[in-house]
Amino acid sequence: MTQPAATTIDRWSGGTCPFDAGWRKVMMWWFIITDGLLFAGFLGAYGYARILALRWPDQSTVFSLPYIAAMTFVLITSSATMASAVEAAKEGKRRLALRFIVLTAIGGAVFLGMQAYEWWHLIEEGARLNTNPWGDASFSAYFFLLTGFHGSHVLTGVSILITTAIRTAKGWSTADGVEMAGLYWHFVDLVWVFIFTLFYLL
Repeated sequence: MTQPAATTIDRWSGGTCPFDAGWRKVMMWWFIITDGLLFAGFLGAYGYARILALRWPDQSTVFSLPYIAAMTFVLITSSATMASAVEAAKEGKRRLALRFIVLTAIGGAVFLGMQAYEWWHLIEEGARLNTNPWGDASFSAYFFLLTGFHGSHVLTGVSILITTAIRTAKGWSTADGVEMAGLYWHFVDLVWVFIFTLFYLL
């Protein structure tokens, strides 16, 4: 007696699915891993340049730490609102999810505004990619590189959040879509924690 032909194919082509994740989530995790390695490379290069520098600026005299702490608080708070948005979306509470997504986007926009003001302030004091008044030239080069690269990720995240908010308001976005936006946003927030610790504090 012949066996009936298979009508479905397991998405991982195995006997059991090793991860309860669709292809979009897997691709997002691959992006996070590869982009995380890129940030790690930048931070590693920054640390190496700092070790080799003859005169490295004292961060406490260059930056306003209370201001940077406020920026960090805004971003961490936005991570909390994003987590709430994902939870609300999973529970089918579309309006509540939309509210938290909008709050997260506002937090990201506020962070970008604060970052832009910090850039403007340092440029006014003479910081450039190839020079600065406080010490080794690579200090300002790595500052603009790291914070600028991270800022571009925040800007992308805000754009994703706005798109997700529109789709959620129209009933087009699914809980998985909100979760994808959340994964990206949490990654951006985590990267900032490393930048804040290694560049501003240590």
